[in-house]
Amino acid sequence: MFTGIVETTGRVVRIQPGASATEFHVNAGRLARALRRGGSVAVNGACLTVVGKRGAVVRFDVLNETLRVTNFGDLQPGGLVNLERPLRANARLDGHFVLGHVDGTGVVRRWEKAGTDYVLEVTAPAEVMRYVLYKGSIAVDGISLTVADCGEDWFRVWIIPHTYRITNLRGRRVGDRVNLEADILGKYVEKLLAQRAVNR
Repeated sequence: MFTGIVETTGRVVRIQPGASATEFHVNAGRLARALRRGGSVAVNGACLTVVGKRGAVVRFDVLNETLRVTNFGDLQPGGLVNLERPLRANARLDGHFVLGHVDGTGVVRRWEKAGTDYVLEVTAPAEVMRYVLYKGSIAVDGISLTVADCGEDWFRVWIIPHTYRITNLRGRRVGDRVNLEADILGKYVEKLLAQRAVNR
């Protein structure tokens, strides 16, 4: 489990396709020292397992299903990815509960500086938008953000300068795909209400 509070960005070093999985080699910088083989890391919001490490370069095996659901298929060597280690049981929850299970991808439709902050609008599929609501939480490339406005197939979030500096958002452009994970609480509520309706 994660919080959506990105620790740092890593840079993709190499991508090596395989029959059942694709190897992603990411330079995690100083964060690599704290990572261990078999440990979990949220990479652009997707929970991946560390399968190897050499110096600051960490290797992940990405399954074909993960490539299909996420924006990993768009990544190229040199690209930035957001990195976050799992939440510790004794740590403060500064963002919201993020499982690292990406629901799908959205497309950046607006991304611009607005005063000292930045405004980001994303077009999202129906299976994500059903859980998006005003002032609710959503993870965009693993970043915990608050929904400032939303329509039928889009939502808007505001980005403070700190988040812009430490995440991959500084390299995003209109038309880019981003990983989306809706708030898990909404999914549980929906399931419980559906079961209650069936049992009546």
